[in-house]
Amino acid sequence: MNLKRNFLPEKKTRWRTTAVFLIAVITGLGFFMSKEAALVSYMSDDPLACVNCHVMTPVYNSWMHSSHREWASCNDCHVPHNNIFNQYYFKAKDGLFHASVFTLRAEPEVMFMREESAEVVQNNCIRCHVQQVTQTKYDGWVDDHAKNRTERQCWSCHQEVPHGTIHGISTIKNNIAPIPTDSEKTVIPEWLEKEMDNNKK
Repeated sequence: MNLKRNFLPEKKTRWRTTAVFLIAVITGLGFFMSKEAALVSYMSDDPLACVNCHVMTPVYNSWMHSSHREWASCNDCHVPHNNIFNQYYFKAKDGLFHASVFTLRAEPEVMFMREESAEVVQNNCIRCHVQQVTQTKYDGWVDDHAKNRTERQCWSCHQEVPHGTIHGISTIKNNIAPIPTDSEKTVIPEWLEKEMDNNKK
């Protein structure tokens, strides 16, 4: 009760109505923004959640055409897997950083991982490919394999995995989001479809 008294102005003052109205507006805007931003979808493991930000469409489409698509989702590579609390903490922290950059329209043409994110991806590469990393038979035909397998990043050699060799927001033509590139759904608007049908007659 004391908290309510400290938080809101006295009932008989004109500021009480204004404060209640502003609280309602801020709460309503918060719910509206959560719905519009599909906030709950980011808690899932669905790669389509990443395409909520349209600048991620080329990255999503390149992953869709990679061998990793059958085995690893975005979270498998870009989120730590040491415990569930760290997983969601990292996801929230990274997501808020990305959202602020995209909202301010400050995203670069070519996006690079931050140091913390690169460490997570490297750990996940090793987690999935530990047998290849520790395999000593490669020592004979891969230069400095014994040293390099632990002291450099996997993508210093495997640059094309899984997002291709050319990176950038405008690198893949005709990017469509959020519809996946292998979808059978049409993206032609109804009015255009009618026009096309009329022209066929």
